[in-house]
Amino acid sequence: MGLWQRFTMIFKSKANKALDKAEDPRETLDYSYEKQLELLQKVRRGVADVATSRKRLELQMTQLQQQSDKLEQQAKAALAGGREDLAREALTRRSGLATQITDLQAQHASLVDQEEKLVQASQRLQAKVEAFRTKKETIKATYSAAEAQTKINEAFSGISEELGDVGMAIQRAEDKTAQLQARGQAIDELLASGALDDPTGTSKDSITLELERMASGNEVEAQLAAMKAEIGGPEAAPAIEAPDKPQA
Repeated sequence: MGLWQRFTMIFKSKANKALDKAEDPRETLDYSYEKQLELLQKVRRGVADVATSRKRLELQMTQLQQQSDKLEQQAKAALAGGREDLAREALTRRSGLATQITDLQAQHASLVDQEEKLVQASQRLQAKVEAFRTKKETIKATYSAAEAQTKINEAFSGISEELGDVGMAIQRAEDKTAQLQARGQAIDELLASGALDDPTGTSKDSITLELERMASGNEVEAQLAAMKAEIGGPEAAPAIEAPDKPQA
């Protein structure tokens, strides 16, 4: 195979793929249906033309038959009037008309046969066109449904991919949030233990903390003594010495 032949084959292959991708089966079916309708219309016009020709022949045969009948009456009248020569002339003309009528009858029979065949062909073609139309609409509906389903599947596929990305983003956000929360709790614990200085100035030194604990302890002892006095009566209350009066 030569280089040009290979190039031509590759070009045709790519062209066929491009055409196949661009072709819409529904448009192709509609176009084919239109062509069949055009063919059916041509056949119907052919039937009408043959029927018109047949009808024209029938009118001509009727006229010739009327003339033949008239000539026959004239021949009889001429013979009755003693004019055999006129009667012979009338019969001669009548004979010529009979030949024309015979020819027209042969043509009429041929047209009748042709018309019947065209009518049958038109009926068969019309049945095929109607069957094709039903099949066409069924295929178009099936194709449209398949096309819609494909688009829905593609949409769901895209959504699934996007949801997967969103899920990963949410997971990363949750991980970062957990890390920040853990770090915040750790800093709070270090600040509470005094391991870190509070930059806001609210932290206390060790002496202040010790004094506060002592004050809290004294307060607890005082409250405990008050409760004992309330439960045990006056005798349970510790004696409180009165302060010495100053001497005069």
